[in-house]
Amino acid sequence: KELLEMEGNQITLDSLDKGTDNPAFSFEGENRHYEECGGPHSENQEERREGKGRFSSYCRKALQPASKAKHFCKAHAKVLRRVVLGLLAVAYLCYFIAACYLNFQRALALVVITAVVVFFICWEVFQKHCGAKVLLLLRPVGKCFQKAWPWLKWFLWVALLAGLIVWLVLDTGRNPEQLISLGGFCFLVLFLFACSRHHGAVSWRAVFWGLGLEFLLGLFVLRTTPGTQAFQWLGDQVQYFLGYTTAGSSFVFGNTLIQEVFAFQTLPIIVFFSCVMSILYYLGAMQWLILKISWLLQISMGTTATETLSVAGNIFVGQTEAPLLIRPYLADMTLSEIHAVMTGGFSTIAGSVMGAYISFGIDAASLIAASVMAAPCALGMAKLVYPEVEESKFKGKASIRLSRGEEQNILEAASNGAATSVGLVANIAANLIAFLAVLEFINAALRWFGDMVDIEGLTFQVICSYVLMPLAFLMGADWADSPLVAELLGIKIFLNEFVAYQQLATYKKNRLMGLEEWDGSRKQWISERAESITTFALCGFANLSSIGITLGGLSSIVPQRKGDFASVVLRALLTGMCVSMLNACLAGLLHVPTEVGDCAMFFSTTNFSSTSYTMYTCCKQLFASSVLQNGTLSFTGSWAEQAESVLWLKECCAYYNHTSCAW
Repeated sequence: KELLEMEGNQITLDSLDKGTDNPAFSFEGENRHYEECGGPHSENQEERREGKGRFSSYCRKALQPASKAKHFCKAHAKVLRRVVLGLLAVAYLCYFIAACYLNFQRALALVVITAVVVFFICWEVFQKHCGAKVLLLLRPVGKCFQKAWPWLKWFLWVALLAGLIVWLVLDTGRNPEQLISLGGFCFLVLFLFACSRHHGAVSWRAVFWGLGLEFLLGLFVLRTTPGTQAFQWLGDQVQYFLGYTTAGSSFVFGNTLIQEVFAFQTLPIIVFFSCVMSILYYLGAMQWLILKISWLLQISMGTTATETLSVAGNIFVGQTEAPLLIRPYLADMTLSEIHAVMTGGFSTIAGSVMGAYISFGIDAASLIAASVMAAPCALGMAKLVYPEVEESKFKGKASIRLSRGEEQNILEAASNGAATSVGLVANIAANLIAFLAVLEFINAALRWFGDMVDIEGLTFQVICSYVLMPLAFLMGADWADSPLVAELLGIKIFLNEFVAYQQLATYKKNRLMGLEEWDGSRKQWISERAESITTFALCGFANLSSIGITLGGLSSIVPQRKGDFASVVLRALLTGMCVSMLNACLAGLLHVPTEVGDCAMFFSTTNFSSTSYTMYTCCKQLFASSVLQNGTLSFTGSWAEQAESVLWLKECCAYYNHTSCAW
């Protein structure tokens, strides 16, 4: 009987649909005996069951429209998605037309961004639907090209070399000092070849393509009007964007601290930039951009997908974050590929600290250009110093899959990015405190040793200025500026680039303020050309303290290859240093001096209430044209025609010293 009762109490799908309760959860014993005796509990339970059944029935009926709508959306998901995207596209098109109609000049940035996005969307659609057909049509042309490539390759190389020589002769004829930078560039390449691990196995395709892409990028950025304007605009937008950090930091710390204290003024920028980068990674924008850049480098230089992807990622992220892009593949990479990954990390800077350097006053366009130019050069020089002699498992891989992270939504991505930056900010602050304190101790010790033998003012900076001075001169700095450039280079190599950029910002500020170039025997600033060269030379994590950061980051990902990492890290560090200096040589070769303009017009419109670099330059021109003879002051050139030259000379003498001021 009990067995029959248990079988009768089994739950079926039909009973669930009808809303029948599960008897297994009802009380037994007294309740069952009470129900059998016809007690009131039995009647109440039956009423409750009937009520629950009616309620479930009402819920099912109420939810039927929602269920049907959900089923409809699933069945027509593609159509609905296209409709929504179409409506959004129409809305954006209306907004775009309105913006261009109201003020086209104001909407120029929107036009450029829209054109770039539309181009890539059209390219993706074309590649998806027509790519295979186009490749099939072009196959006969490709076969003919492959047959002619052995002799066509040499013809192209000779033509490019001849064109480069002609351009260099014509260009350096106007500015012969550019030849020094060219000589320094060649010297560094030969030095790296001398340090090569396997001279006979060098892939010259990767080397020449790396140097060629670096040169073309430098030429586009520093010499062409569109390139200069584009990177200058990009740098200005980055500066405006980083300015929004003030809204958060002023609320937390107050206006006084962020204006007067370095830590509260600069370090919050890293938090903000890290948060934005995390959001872009969550959306997949950074992965898309890195993949496009790595694809270009891979097809041109013939490198493997893993090492190329990591080096391309170093343009935007740091030396420990970029290897995470290829984390699943690090265990199987060759020593040459690992060396390329390390070199890419040493040759570039992370986007987060780039924001801090921009806040110092360093030119944003130069920093962005230096980081972009370093990627192909780092890959090429890595293959020159440590050529591939093993069989790579990733040689035939067309692409590598990139994950989007583990965040569930955009708010979590923003929060994780900000939280992750706390460690970086603390690390930077701790390093600055430690390195500056150690530097002061070293300088005090060196001064003490120097005083013993009557050598005054012996410091670490002075030693670097003498030891690295020839290298600074080879990069293109004037001989007078070379000691200061060498000093900054030494600080970057033996301490870190953060301290060096801070000192460079001080020199730049002194120049823009129009201070006297020499204060006794001490130079207060360096020329604009030397500033540009130094900005490129310092743009990289290649310093002694980065060795531990790189080894620690890679060893935490693949602990079993710690010995391999340690065996190539010093070569990678040397290569990274030379890549930054190669960029500096190109900056010196392609630098175009800024024209001051009409100084007479400048003097006629200024009130001489404060100094500036333009005032300093114009005053130097006025001093050079003045002639003081037998107590009589006269002027030569165009200044002789200006009636107010004497008045302007008096104003200049109030700020700067010259023999003509004795008049």
